[in-house]
Amino acid sequence: MNYIFLAGIGNSEPEHWQSIWFRALGGRWVEHAHWDQPRADRWVADLDRAIRELSGPKVLIGHSLGCLLAVEWARCHRDAGVKGSFLVAPPDVGGPNFPKSAVGFAPATGGTPPLPALVVASTDDPYASFASAHSAAKAWGAAIASVGERGHINLASNIGAWNEGRALFDRFVAGLGAS
Repeated sequence: MNYIFLAGIGNSEPEHWQSIWFRALGGRWVEHAHWDQPRADRWVADLDRAIRELSGPKVLIGHSLGCLLAVEWARCHRDAGVKGSFLVAPPDVGGPNFPKSAVGFAPATGGTPPLPALVVASTDDPYASFASAHSAAKAWGAAIASVGERGHINLASNIGAWNEGRALFDRFVAGLGAS
């Protein structure tokens, strides 16, 4: 299984759970030329290039804006071996704290991406209410898991390697039948 990591705006710090998992699992970290000025079309092209450079089955592991990137990519691309998406803390595009510098990312609507997904959300995320995350999961045809009060499930959440999330991820991947 190839794991493809999709960080959010600004990238993930070395001690962010996503970076820790990357070091433990290996895989591909999708890099962007403009981490602080994200444009959906450019980020989707970066992701598509990374996906096509890898053979075999793949799972996307997105955090924050990386979740929206995974969904944007899945709406437009097929047959690339992507088996599923693990989407942590998707921000609400229409919410008051959505970064103004992020351009072209669509709000969660119908048009379900054609792959299994699990949305993981906290109940006190400043970038999306749990109701918003639940609506996004429903629009994307994804399952949802609540992890309680964990903020944006990032470095500021003080969760280290985030073992609770890793257990959710491991069950998700096992359910894909391609671990």
